[in-house]
Amino acid sequence: MGSIRKHSQTGALFFDFRYDAVRCREYTTLPDTAANKKKMEKVLTMIEADIAAGTFDYRRYFPASKNAARFDVAPTVAVSISVAAPSVQPTPLFKDFAETWYLEKEVEWRKSHRITIRRELDSLISRFGEQAVGQITKADVLAYRAELGKVTARGKETKLSAARINKMLNPLRQILNEAADRFNFHTPYQNIKQLRIKRTDVYPFSLDEVKSILGTVREDFRNYFTVRFFTGLRTGEADGLKWKYVDFERRLILVRETIVLGDEEYTKTDGSQRDIQMSQLVFEALKKQFEATGKISEFVFCNRLGKPLDHKNVTNRVWYPLLRHLGLAKRRPYQCRHTAATLWLAAGEAPEWIARQLGHTTTEMLFRVYSRYVPNLTRKDGSAFERLITQSIASEPLPMKNVEEKYDA
Repeated sequence: MGSIRKHSQTGALFFDFRYDAVRCREYTTLPDTAANKKKMEKVLTMIEADIAAGTFDYRRYFPASKNAARFDVAPTVAVSISVAAPSVQPTPLFKDFAETWYLEKEVEWRKSHRITIRRELDSLISRFGEQAVGQITKADVLAYRAELGKVTARGKETKLSAARINKMLNPLRQILNEAADRFNFHTPYQNIKQLRIKRTDVYPFSLDEVKSILGTVREDFRNYFTVRFFTGLRTGEADGLKWKYVDFERRLILVRETIVLGDEEYTKTDGSQRDIQMSQLVFEALKKQFEATGKISEFVFCNRLGKPLDHKNVTNRVWYPLLRHLGLAKRRPYQCRHTAATLWLAAGEAPEWIARQLGHTTTEMLFRVYSRYVPNLTRKDGSAFERLITQSIASEPLPMKNVEEKYDA
């Protein structure tokens, strides 16, 4: 008697039965589910009934099988049995399904992410567009990944990074997995892991470098960079900051919105919604900024027309020239955020408080990314403990005699 079994490696179901004293195995790409087993058991019942009646035609049930030729008795018209061979069911072209997937998903994404996915999708369509989505194999995916590994990054002399390749492949993974779920085939993306990404070091400024930058930067941008250096605001959060979110009375900056590609949007995550405490430097900088822009724009930092700053324009026309002038290594303005984190840690602020100021839900990233820049956190010589016991205990010798008498008693 035949049975329905699961492949030990792929996890897909297959038929296992005997015909004409020969053990036959016919594989499918159906995953191991109760519904699929039930369908295949019905087909197996038909097969065994035909075998018992002497009317079984192997090619009728499994037209593409290599075993069919062994049992051919006469030419016959193949009958499609979708349960036994779901992989031959027609599936849409990749380009068509990819567009459907994009239209269904874009409502979930912010503008910047839609633009990114659209760019990646166009590249994928140019590579897989004319293939049926159900016919794309694991070998096809791995070959494409290998091709990307040989591509030179735009505007650079180096190859695409592992992070960039992973980012380009993410939409492909999502599309193939969704198609496999809808059209009942085995996803070719199973067991394909993302490329390992090298750890990227942050490059914060020292306090002396911060002083040099703020003492040299253009007057109309001094308040802007003071706020960025001492609040840890992300670029979009600083550029999208509005006066209604600046609470001078409680000395708080309420992070509620951000600017992305010129559009006002929700913050990066729910955790990014936070209240940042103003230091005296930040308080004074914002007071001065209010005198400059408080009556001409709803935005704290704006251009002459009262519109939000264009971060690319600020970076290329103010930030990079300033670093070159001071002889400092070129780095993105985002390093202002990293600088705030390292200065807070170096000053001994509570990690939980710093995490909240940065918009992190835990302190894990804080210690993983920044701790090596803070001597007190990375020193392993026990000097901090030595200071503690010296100041609080060693100055007053323990009354050892009394202790001994107590235990002797």
